[in-house]
Amino acid sequence: MPPDTSLLAPHTTLGLGGPARRLVRATTADEVVARARAADGADEPLLLVGGGSNLVIGDAGFAGTALLIDNTGHHVVASDDGSVVLHVEAGTDWDALVADTVADGLGGLECLSGIPGRTGATPVQNVGAYGVEVADVLVDVDLYARRTGRRGSVPAADLGLGYRTSRLKGDRNVDGEIVLGVRFRLTTDGLSAPVRYIELARALGVEPGARVPVADAREAVLGLRRGKGMVTEAGDPDSRSAGSFFMNPVVDEATAARVAQRVEAAGQVPVTAWPQPDGRVKLSAAALIERAGVPRGHPGPQAPVRVSTKHTLALTHRGGGTTDDLLALARDVRDRVDDAFGLLLQPEPVLVSCAL
Repeated sequence: MPPDTSLLAPHTTLGLGGPARRLVRATTADEVVARARAADGADEPLLLVGGGSNLVIGDAGFAGTALLIDNTGHHVVASDDGSVVLHVEAGTDWDALVADTVADGLGGLECLSGIPGRTGATPVQNVGAYGVEVADVLVDVDLYARRTGRRGSVPAADLGLGYRTSRLKGDRNVDGEIVLGVRFRLTTDGLSAPVRYIELARALGVEPGARVPVADAREAVLGLRRGKGMVTEAGDPDSRSAGSFFMNPVVDEATAARVAQRVEAAGQVPVTAWPQPDGRVKLSAAALIERAGVPRGHPGPQAPVRVSTKHTLALTHRGGGTTDDLLALARDVRDRVDDAFGLLLQPEPVLVSCAL
């Protein structure tokens, strides 16, 4: 029997997910629009798939059209003293783009090295790591709005960018907008963005706020991510994940204080906390998971899935498992944190045809 070419599992980093009713590919922005219009015209549900690094797809699959976004390429569209504006097609592999910008001595994306997926997903999620977010360098985004049929560019300031969110994400995307291309403003002096993240500063041997050669920043970030199993590599089973499965909770000061008291009462190491501009506090989800008694390598109710042996935020699939197995593990981790601290962690990946 020939293989089922409609299976979505091969198009996700987890290697999980059932078949789509129909699987199509688009290699240009015009094709993306045409494929989306065709699905909408047939009243067919539409699932956008890029690198599949932020997708958890149910075992039953997707009862509609899955559209593989595969338009690639980038080029400079504007320049001035000290910076350039780079246009990137939505289907461009993200880390390959970062590597190219670093090789060209352009600064701004280096701290986002090693993140799997496609460029078009980065503004949707406002991807961030090591003190940098896409919002820091984003100029605007080319969009196709399925509800209105309009196509055009939207400035970054109008995208509602926040912590791992934007107006393009989930239920907030009321117009069914699809990212076709993205523009970033990058520096040309060969130096990184100011190093804000303490762990990265230590790895580089510099003080927070320093700027370093972009290649040095990229290598340090890749080293840190590899140590956490967060660089997708064939020989590392810990990297077969959807990245961070849970978001760091942002809570009010009273809740943060309550969590700190519970941690102290249990004689545990304090949970890392980052004060936010709005007066709230962001807590480390990884630390909360560990303090709730979930160690690295914690097995799920079913053996093929487990917490990464390198980082408690990643839930990994070792092969031969199902999405239901993964969700059972996610519920176990979530419920332990809720029982310990009264905080309900929220998933970071997009859940398709399944739920916690």
